[in-house]
Amino acid sequence: MNDTTAIAAVPMKWVGPLRISGNVVATETEVPLATYESPLWPSVSRGAKISMMVEPGIVATHVDERMTRSVFVRARDAQTAYLASLEVDARLDELREIVRTCGRFVELIGFHHEITANLLFLRFDFTTGDASGHNMATLAADALLAHILQTIPGISYGSISGNYCTDKKATAINGILGRGKNVVTELLVPRDIVHKVLRTSAAAIAELNVHKNMIGTLLAGGIRSANAHYANMLLGFYLATGQDAANIVEGSQGVTVADDRDGDLYFSCTLPNLIVGTVGNGKGLDFVEENLTRLGCRTERDPGENARRLAVIAAATVLCGELSLLAAQTNPGELMRAHVRLERSDKTANIGG
Repeated sequence: MNDTTAIAAVPMKWVGPLRISGNVVATETEVPLATYESPLWPSVSRGAKISMMVEPGIVATHVDERMTRSVFVRARDAQTAYLASLEVDARLDELREIVRTCGRFVELIGFHHEITANLLFLRFDFTTGDASGHNMATLAADALLAHILQTIPGISYGSISGNYCTDKKATAINGILGRGKNVVTELLVPRDIVHKVLRTSAAAIAELNVHKNMIGTLLAGGIRSANAHYANMLLGFYLATGQDAANIVEGSQGVTVADDRDGDLYFSCTLPNLIVGTVGNGKGLDFVEENLTRLGCRTERDPGENARRLAVIAAATVLCGELSLLAAQTNPGELMRAHVRLERSDKTANIGG
C-alpha cells in the first residue's frame, strides 16, 4: 500500500479586488477562491466590483472572537452536578492560571454549563491568538478537566468532548454564543448601481431576502441561519487559505439582511462562527503561504491581528457572493443561464454581465 501523501488539486482563482473598511482593516484586495463551481468566481467578482464603486466599500465590524471546547463529567445526581457547576464558576481565576500554563497565546475568557440528569456539561471559551485554536482549546480543556476532577468531589470523567462546543455541527448554541470570529459586514449600494450592475432593484432584493432567506429557511427548519449560500464562498476561501474546511458547517450559519432605503440598497451579512487562523495545521503548504502573504496576513502584528484580518476578508467575500446571487435570483432564468454558459465553457463572464 502506497502511503505517500497526494495533493488533491482544486481549481483556484483570485477575484476582485474588493474594498473593505471597518474596525480591523481598511484595504483593497483580491481574494483567492478554490472551487469546482466555476460560476462562483464571476459571481463574487460582481459583488467585489460594486464594493469598489462605493465609499467606504464593505464595512466589516469584528464583534467578538472565541474558540470553544466542552467537556462533560458524571455526577452522583443532578444536585451534585449543580454544586460542582457552582464550584467551577467560583474558581474561574484559578482556572485561568491553569490555562496560561498550556501556551503563550491561549486565554480562558468564558464559561457556560448545562445539566441534564446527572451529567454536567462545561463549555469553555478561549482566545487563541492567530490560530483557529481547535488543538489549543482541547489542550487547555484537558488540563482544566484533570484539575476539576482532582479538586471537586462527587464527579467522574465523562469525555474531553461533550458536543456542547459545538465543533463542525449546525447548532443553536454557536449562533447564540459564537464560535470563532463574529463579523458583521455592511454595504450601501446606490440606486443607479443596483440597476446598472445588478440589473434589479433594492425593493426586489429586499423582498426576495424575506421570502427566500427568512421564510423559506424557517419552513425548512434552519438553525440560526437565514442566507442563500454562505457555504459556497467560505469553502472556496477556506481551501485557498489552509483552513479546516469542515468548519463551514457552523460557519455557514448566518443572517442576510436587505433593506430598500428609498431605492438604495442596504445589504448586510452577519457571520458569528468564522473559524479561521493564519498559523497551525494546513498553513505549511506553499500555495497557502503565498496566498496568506498576498492577503497581507503574514505581516508582523500583535497576536491575533492577522487572523482577524483574514476573518474580515472572508466575511467581505461572503457578502460579495451573497449579493450577486440574490440579485440574479430576482430575474427569472438568469441564474441558470449563467451556470449553463459558464460551466459548459472554458470562459467566465460576470453573472448578469
